[in-house]
Amino acid sequence: MLKSLVVQDYALIENISVEFGKGLNIITGETGAGKSILIDAMGLLLGERAAVEVVRKDASKSVVEGIFEADFNSKVPFTEKVKKVLEENEIDLLPELIIRREISLKGNNRCFVNDTPVPLTVIKELGNLLVDLHGQHDHQSLLRTETHIDYLDIFSGTEELLNEYRTNYKALSDRKKELQSLKEKELLLKEKQEIYLFQIKEIDSVSPEEDEEEKLIEELKILENSEKLLEMTDSIYFKLYESEDSVIDSLNKIQKGIEELARIDKTFADSQNECDTALALLNDISGFIRNYRSKIYLEPDYIEKIRERLGSLNLLRKKYGGTIKAVLEHREKIGEEAELAENFSERIIQFENEIKNLRMKCGEYAEKISKKRIESAKKIQKEVQSILNELGISNSKYLVSIKQREADTGSDNFILVNEKAYAFNFHGYDEVEFFISTNIGEDTKPLAKVASGGEISRIMLALKTSLAKNDKLPLLIFDEIDTGVSGRIAQKVGQALKSLAQYHQIIAITHLPQIAGLAEHHYAVEKKTFENRVFSSLKKLKNEERIREIAKLMSGEKITDSSLKGAKELMGI
Repeated sequence: MLKSLVVQDYALIENISVEFGKGLNIITGETGAGKSILIDAMGLLLGERAAVEVVRKDASKSVVEGIFEADFNSKVPFTEKVKKVLEENEIDLLPELIIRREISLKGNNRCFVNDTPVPLTVIKELGNLLVDLHGQHDHQSLLRTETHIDYLDIFSGTEELLNEYRTNYKALSDRKKELQSLKEKELLLKEKQEIYLFQIKEIDSVSPEEDEEEKLIEELKILENSEKLLEMTDSIYFKLYESEDSVIDSLNKIQKGIEELARIDKTFADSQNECDTALALLNDISGFIRNYRSKIYLEPDYIEKIRERLGSLNLLRKKYGGTIKAVLEHREKIGEEAELAENFSERIIQFENEIKNLRMKCGEYAEKISKKRIESAKKIQKEVQSILNELGISNSKYLVSIKQREADTGSDNFILVNEKAYAFNFHGYDEVEFFISTNIGEDTKPLAKVASGGEISRIMLALKTSLAKNDKLPLLIFDEIDTGVSGRIAQKVGQALKSLAQYHQIIAITHLPQIAGLAEHHYAVEKKTFENRVFSSLKKLKNEERIREIAKLMSGEKITDSSLKGAKELMGI
């Protein structure tokens, strides 16, 4: 339930703060006073988009705030859904749900739920759970056949099944696109297959390895300098070990001399140790050089093989990406493409099987949804017809037509229900349309073609009344649902609203005294001029004020005794 509404600096409204009650809340006022502006402001709480033009002149921003009653201890379905939204967005659960929108001239519009900043999508999600707003022109939606299935689904409670169906519907759509892309790719790959096979053969004939080139370059560097290495190692080894005055022989003589000195004077002990160390190091060096020299081979043929190998690798690098790693990645890619080209038939069969399974899966859900719709259609036909009789469309017949259209399997746009092909769309495989007869003895005809303006309003109210008993939205808002009706029929519309208010909080804008007289809470919108500025205000009326307001609706600005008497009669006092 909406407990209160605050609107600041929105169009003609400077500052309105109003508290609403349970049951039937009626808003009246002269044409142009700002009733619809107030409804538009309420729309902001439902997540509707707003332009900066709504900001009142000389103000920096518009603010709309609604406070809803929130009993999260109850197990009412809509309350559980609201609670889930709040928890998912880490919003505090408070005894009241406070939704606020700020529309700024600077463009930095903001949304808050319980003082927590949230994106507009959260406001919209909560609004859909809390309020059903029926604007002045919404009844025209009944004239669009494509909307009829949505009304039926609200009554049928097919939401979960539709979600499952639409998951498979999307998967089917995606898989069909992938298959089409695969077939197009098949033609392209077949054209490229010869090139790919040539490139694969060329790369595989070399069989490059990722770090191979660096190792070969290092090895070639050594091999190309093998003569120089052999000459230098021979020279060093000769000087260290083999010449008559080799370094090691000389050091041996020096070592013996130092040993003799150390026996005479112990201060030579350190020098003796260092000499021993030096001799050991030289022996190690000469041993390393001897071994290294023994492994040097002068093999021109092997050197040439390495050069040829490097040439082949260099050619691949230049043709396929600049590095051996890029060559290998290219080989992997074209290998997959070539393999795909060779196995297209298998892949296409695999895709077609998956698509067939998805067609059947969509068909299973579509059939379940259709059965629920058919069951609900019988109930909604009976309820709407009964309500229409109460609203003055006597002897009416109301029919919900549900049809399916078989499809040609060659069209590709079909699902399978019990192995039969049917046309389908986002809603399933049902085609739903409302039919009506408003006069006795006449056959039912498409609603969009035969209903008058006043009848459309009453049909919409009948639908809303029927749906509302099944849909537990706490608040229903009607902006001039009484369009096109008057007199006795207006009284019946008012009684229908009054009856509906037993299940929901109702806020309704009306210009008819017959409806206003049934209000449990009555508010009047007034437009005033002050200092060359126009202001709209909203006031909750007391009993005497209500009598005069309803009398004004009956007789205009000049209130007569008879209009006052009539107002009291309409109010039942």
